[in-house]
Amino acid sequence: MSETEKREWLCINTLRTLSMDAVQKANSGHPGAPMGLAPVAFTLWDKCMRHTPHQPEWPNRDRFILSAGHASMLLYSLLHISGYGVSLDDIKDFRQLHGKCAGHPEYGLVPGIEATTGPLGQGVATSVGMAIAERWMANYFNRPGHEIINHNVFALASDGCMMEGISGEAASLAGHLGLSNLIWIYDNNNITIEGETSLAFSEDVAARFTAYGWNVQHVGDANDLGLLEEAYGSAISETGRPTLVIVDSHIAFGSPNKQDSASAHGAPLGDDEVKATKSNYGWNPERSFYVPDEVKEYREQVVARGLKLEEEWKRGFSAYADAHPELAREFEMMQARELPDNWEKGLSLFPADPKGLATRESNNKLLNALADQIPWFMGGSADLGPSTKTYIKETTSFSKSKFGGRNFHFGIREHAMGAVVNGMSLSKLRPYGATFFVFSDYARPAIRLSALMKLPVVYLFTHDSIGVGEDGPTHQPVEHLASLRAMPDLDVIRPADANELSVMWKYIMGLKDRPVALVLSRQSLPTIDRSQYASADGALKGAYILVDGDGTPDVILIGTGSELPICLKAYELLSRDGVKARVVSMPCTTLFLNQDKEYREEVLPRSVPTRIVVEAGSTYGWHRFTMRSDDCGIIGMKGFGASAPLNDLLKEFNFTPERVAEMAKKMIKKL
Repeated sequence: MSETEKREWLCINTLRTLSMDAVQKANSGHPGAPMGLAPVAFTLWDKCMRHTPHQPEWPNRDRFILSAGHASMLLYSLLHISGYGVSLDDIKDFRQLHGKCAGHPEYGLVPGIEATTGPLGQGVATSVGMAIAERWMANYFNRPGHEIINHNVFALASDGCMMEGISGEAASLAGHLGLSNLIWIYDNNNITIEGETSLAFSEDVAARFTAYGWNVQHVGDANDLGLLEEAYGSAISETGRPTLVIVDSHIAFGSPNKQDSASAHGAPLGDDEVKATKSNYGWNPERSFYVPDEVKEYREQVVARGLKLEEEWKRGFSAYADAHPELAREFEMMQARELPDNWEKGLSLFPADPKGLATRESNNKLLNALADQIPWFMGGSADLGPSTKTYIKETTSFSKSKFGGRNFHFGIREHAMGAVVNGMSLSKLRPYGATFFVFSDYARPAIRLSALMKLPVVYLFTHDSIGVGEDGPTHQPVEHLASLRAMPDLDVIRPADANELSVMWKYIMGLKDRPVALVLSRQSLPTIDRSQYASADGALKGAYILVDGDGTPDVILIGTGSELPICLKAYELLSRDGVKARVVSMPCTTLFLNQDKEYREEVLPRSVPTRIVVEAGSTYGWHRFTMRSDDCGIIGMKGFGASAPLNDLLKEFNFTPERVAEMAKKMIKKL
């Protein structure tokens, strides 16, 4: 064995033993996968990946996503021996409170983690978005003689990733788009928590991916470094298809009693087994968290190699900036999540109109105004573009022959769409994904990860209520507003007219660290006459007084979205009868709750306990605003709706001005 080969195996066994030791010390974790995958990951990082430990955010780095997030110690060990900001002390704090090395990789917690993973399949699906972003950026920014973007995206997947449906959705899309810069590595170890994969999984994965249009490579032994390097090289040189590298491995490789067993998947090996395994590796069984000097020297070489890569790229970018200064400025702006000057230019106000527009219609005008000013603002829908109205007019569709398109056809794949837009956002594009609101359930795991990663992704949901009408309860979102409002670090915005929507887009595009669910109507909503009512700018505070009677109100009517016009008409009925009413528009509860106490008291004074909330969704969550523990004062949905024309549904479920006014009078009399 040559000196180079000896050092490689020292590095590989360091990855294995650090992973074993960290899991054992934490008395929690998954040691088996890192032990089996250490040669697979090391060969990739050492021989094939371009990365810069000293500058983990270098824009043209190759991306590596550990979709098998339970194998997180493999990644932390790799980052440690590669010179990233992960110390031995950090590794010793694996899975501990306030430690850097969480149980599953968390974006932003440790340099070098490209995405938060954990729910299986999310990582590989996110990698498709990163590959799409690379193709779009290369098409938009590169010029002859100036190639500033040309990186690859690697994702390491488990048997569980292959079983989860999201991976099939994402792989199908990637194959259709011919994303040859995308390489998935499948750890085929045949073991899951319950036992052998044959309990529930017997499909031919290679045949499935071949049918998707992928290039499929097979490495029969995870410890054959030469075959691994050859397979990766073939994948990188592929020009027309994404590649799946299937690697046969042994979970807990080297463990005398736990290799190829389910017990090594999600539990520590035990002190005696750790020592016996280290002996099998030729390691001192009494040493824990040991990193040989040769591995420390290797770390310095990796850092030096990264420095050279970045310096070469910087020289190239400098020449690019001289030749194409405007494009260089845009690139830097995009990387910093900044927006061009005058990006708000097209967000003009809409004239008052009693007939108005559906907010999905007014949103189309606003989307296109933003797209005209922000080249890296783009997105699409899950096969519902004609209904969600989310097409950008002055561009083409993104396809394998037109990587410069900004309209994305995700197909009927809501789950994958959410993860793909996460990947696009991680690559610094400003993406949106659209579907009917009721299908937000299919995208929910990806939305949750958007919030965890603090990504400024926009989820556009149309057909927001029972207003869907004849499609019936299968398509009428009822519990969805309450469900998404319960999610931390997500703004759920339901504008009442075109001007509230226009104002809220100014807020949305200014975000850098949180996603938004923008919930829009299918039916037309009146464009409120702002000469008679308060400015739509109040929407920026989440809730505002739209109209008020003289003096302290007898009742406060709180409306959102398509139900706000009902509150306005009820206000007129009440005013006619001498009842002093106030109408509050509340397009975003989280924004309102983040205002100071004085403002919240000004809008909803505690001295006025008579309050009525009107929203065509679940009543859950509105009690904090009515100051009651029961549903008295909330006109909402208790069931799943029905199939009927819109106006019939509104009457059936009490969403009428007359019903609101009647309830207000009864409550005032009672209180």
